[in-house]
Amino acid sequence: MTEFIRARSDEQKALRMAEIKGVASRQFATRPYHEITLTTIAEELGWSRANLYKYVTTKEEIFLLLAGDGYTAYFQDLLAALPEDCGYSVDVLAKVWAGIANAHQEYFRLGDILSTIIETNVTVERLAAFKQGYYAYVDRMTERLPRIIAIEPANVDLLVLTIYYHAVGYASGCWHNPLIAEALERIGRPRHVPPFRDEMRDFIHMCLTHYTS
Repeated sequence: MTEFIRARSDEQKALRMAEIKGVASRQFATRPYHEITLTTIAEELGWSRANLYKYVTTKEEIFLLLAGDGYTAYFQDLLAALPEDCGYSVDVLAKVWAGIANAHQEYFRLGDILSTIIETNVTVERLAAFKQGYYAYVDRMTERLPRIIAIEPANVDLLVLTIYYHAVGYASGCWHNPLIAEALERIGRPRHVPPFRDEMRDFIHMCLTHYTS
């Protein structure tokens, strides 16, 4: 619990936002999205809602920032792991990409609510900035991948998006939802938890084979 001290400088504001995002991220890791509110975030921070409103006006603003941090970390790791001169085969590339995806499952879990909830309750200015940042990374991937494997630049956007949506589905399926667990227990059905890294490796390999054939 942190005592609220109003930020006076840009650096202090950035620190306050980092605190807010940290609490939201921790709560998202342990509870369903609908149970997270500005009140639960403010309470964990030790702030009043009025103090929290000095920085954000909706819960979705916070989670849009988390999604932006998520794609930044994901793409930076991809670009770092896939230098132009790496000479990776499709097999190796799929394995490396799957390992990075596995390390960023929270980003993909956010994707499960991004278009239907988060992006529908933020300003168009915030959403445009979010999209601009995302496509800047896609453009970098569009430059990078054709220098590693035989893929047409025009297909890279679709490849990245296809892998993303598949990862969103698997990450959500791997996350333990206590309500789903109880429902399955009541009807006597075992909960199937897919091995995320292995499934993503095989799927990415299939996609790369398709787009390089």
